[in-house]
Amino acid sequence: MKKNIDDFLDIVKQRNGNEPEFLQAVEEVAETVLPYIIEHDIYYGKNILLRMVEPERVISFRVCWVDDSGEIQVNRGYRVQMNSAIGPYKGGLRFHPSVNMSILKFLAFEQVFKNSLTTLQMGGGKGGSDFDPKGKSDNEIMRFCHAFMTELCRHIGPNTDVPAGDIGVGSREIGFLFGMYKKLRNEFTGVLTGKGLTWGGSLIRPEATGYGNVYFAQQMLTHNNDTIKGKKVVISGSGNVAQYAAEKVIQLGGTVLTLSDSSGYIYDSEGINRDKLDFVMNLKNVKRGRIKEYIDKYPDAVYKEGEKPWAVACDVAMPCATQNELNEDDAKILLKNGCICVSEGANMPSTKKAISQFHKAKILFAPGKASNAGGVATSGLEMTQNSLRYNWTRKEVDDKLKEIMSDIHESCIKYGKTNTDYIDYVKGANIAGFVKVADAMLAQGII
Repeated sequence: MKKNIDDFLDIVKQRNGNEPEFLQAVEEVAETVLPYIIEHDIYYGKNILLRMVEPERVISFRVCWVDDSGEIQVNRGYRVQMNSAIGPYKGGLRFHPSVNMSILKFLAFEQVFKNSLTTLQMGGGKGGSDFDPKGKSDNEIMRFCHAFMTELCRHIGPNTDVPAGDIGVGSREIGFLFGMYKKLRNEFTGVLTGKGLTWGGSLIRPEATGYGNVYFAQQMLTHNNDTIKGKKVVISGSGNVAQYAAEKVIQLGGTVLTLSDSSGYIYDSEGINRDKLDFVMNLKNVKRGRIKEYIDKYPDAVYKEGEKPWAVACDVAMPCATQNELNEDDAKILLKNGCICVSEGANMPSTKKAISQFHKAKILFAPGKASNAGGVATSGLEMTQNSLRYNWTRKEVDDKLKEIMSDIHESCIKYGKTNTDYIDYVKGANIAGFVKVADAMLAQGII
């Protein structure tokens, strides 16, 4: 078995040698999915996984825009259309200086499995640019988004590819992107998700990734005859996902101890309550401030510059910032301090060695492709509402989100059972996501 996995990974490495994030994502999937393929004749010998790791289409383009000083700036734009076997490409746009082909291919590959797990008809894709929104004026961001969409609009559509937001792309950016798409194509369609409520958006969409992550953690704990109520929870990040994960933890009776950004983290031993979270939301969403400003308002809290929050003792950890933010040493510290559950809110935030530590200790561990699927699931619900020209109530959308996260949890249990009572959620998510896409690819032939 090891030779089969190594031979497969050698082929992928030869083709993608300079793409470490993508190779990391593929290796994590291959280690669980290839043994399943070999055990099932319907998939064996069809090179299904090899076909899945190769994008159906990769688009790269130049984005020229004018800053407030009148200088012409040049950025790179990308869209990776990974797999459309079960539906139109679906996945976010990321605006961040770190964006490159490796990161976008890893995200698009993960998106294929994540979207499959939601049970909705969505393929996988991802895109973005090395443009950095931080420090830019609203007019600069508008000019960039308009320039970006003048090229992207050729490759997307409500039945072809439906982008959404990601890091650096919030409601402001989605608005600018949608406006230019509408002007260029002369049509009002559900081509982007994460839209404003007055022009095609869905209730719960901003909250969905964070809420869904907590719902999944609750499902894992419930399966173990436990609950999130009364638990001490450490959260990384302070953006959309972290904010709403914190909100849902508070609603369910847990205590949120930390939030962070790229500069450091704050630790509030008394817990971040509703009023304190409202302050953080205003700080980050309106003032565009830094998390260290929290201690100016709440001086009893502690700010740790340049550090991550994993040294804080907790019951539950929710990495909600970015990829590979939680390494092996961090995992060991979490385990030493009594952490019993890790639920990923970001995409691949835990390194392979960190995950190995969690599995070795047999604690509850949810991979992002399962636990943070709530965002894209609600994007799928937004697409449905756009097609119907109708809006569901907040309760209707939230109920559907809970049901989807419960279904994902059940799929992970189905395929993640081991010889002991322990559930390997990584294995379960990978195989469950693979089966649906693979069956569709086999039915459609070699294309």
